[in-house]
Amino acid sequence: MLRSYRTGWQRVVTAVLASVLPLQNAAACTSFLLEAADGGKVYGRTMEFGLALDSQLVVVPRKLALTGTGPDGKAGTGLAWTTRYGVAGTNGLGLPIVVDGVNEAGLAGGLLYLPNIAVFQDVAPADAGTSIASYELLLYTLTRFATVAEAREGIARIKVNRAPQAAFRMPVPVHMTLHDATGASIVVEYIDGVLHITDNPTAVMTNAPSFAWHITNLSNYLGLSVTDPAPRRIGGIELVPPSTGTGMLGIPGDMSSPSRFVRAFVYAHTAPVTSTSDEAVMTAFHLLNNFDISPGTIRTEAGAKAGGGVAAIETTQWMAVSDLKNRRFYIRTYGDYRTQVVDLKAARLDAPAMIFVPLDKPGAPQDVTP
Repeated sequence: MLRSYRTGWQRVVTAVLASVLPLQNAAACTSFLLEAADGGKVYGRTMEFGLALDSQLVVVPRKLALTGTGPDGKAGTGLAWTTRYGVAGTNGLGLPIVVDGVNEAGLAGGLLYLPNIAVFQDVAPADAGTSIASYELLLYTLTRFATVAEAREGIARIKVNRAPQAAFRMPVPVHMTLHDATGASIVVEYIDGVLHITDNPTAVMTNAPSFAWHITNLSNYLGLSVTDPAPRRIGGIELVPPSTGTGMLGIPGDMSSPSRFVRAFVYAHTAPVTSTSDEAVMTAFHLLNNFDISPGTIRTEAGAKAGGGVAAIETTQWMAVSDLKNRRFYIRTYGDYRTQVVDLKAARLDAPAMIFVPLDKPGAPQDVTP
């Protein structure tokens, strides 16, 4: 359970470290979970990338027959399954997948980039029918499971192969964050071909290094505080804080994954608990604004593993928020800050195929000139 802003900072970090550090051997985006007083959980994440993902809104209906990609990279040669739960989310590269989303049971999550670390399972051609590609992992999980506990067991029964993806020219290196309506959270990682599923009491995730490294790194920031330090007298001089916010002096401000993890942890665990899930959705978007990349500050290079391997200016392509209680998926894009929403309670979950809704519809500001 997330703590309110009144909780002492040191107690929060110490409790998290104590619960996660023993799991060290179990194992560009930013994600977190918020809790509302009405019992709702709200999951927020950004999608920061150099490669243009051209994402669309996706609704995946129930009882839809799907087949994954085999280790040879050919669609339809992998694991076959039928969807149990309807899903709302967003895809990438026009693929029939979701890279972020929520299902009608209140399970939500996302794929986050993990370059240079993620290595998936070695699947022989004869075992292709038991496996899926890395970029299909969230689609499989959200369409098959209702809770984190179910997902933990189910994911262990399948294989995630090393199928290359055409735009990436390699297996897409990702790990997965998952949250359910009870507030349970896990991180799913494949390292050196081995599956690691780790409880995540922080409910925060970014990118590389691995999740265990990020948890250890939190201990470097135990001195951060939501309150300003008290004035101190040295000789005949009284030293006072120059402004509010000095309790957070030293919080890392760059856009690297380790720094974003620390900031996301601080923001999520010090945010006031809202009364309702609807209010928590708005809080989540305000927190996500802190991770919006200013165009030009990050530039990716062709051939590099980061950013999709293209020469580009990396931007925050979209921000998404999932309301696990009300089963709604919200999104704002780089070109349109208006919020778009899919309500799973009203969506066509009996449709015969996936439904794709374009996001590239920038709207003009509302003219309110009197």
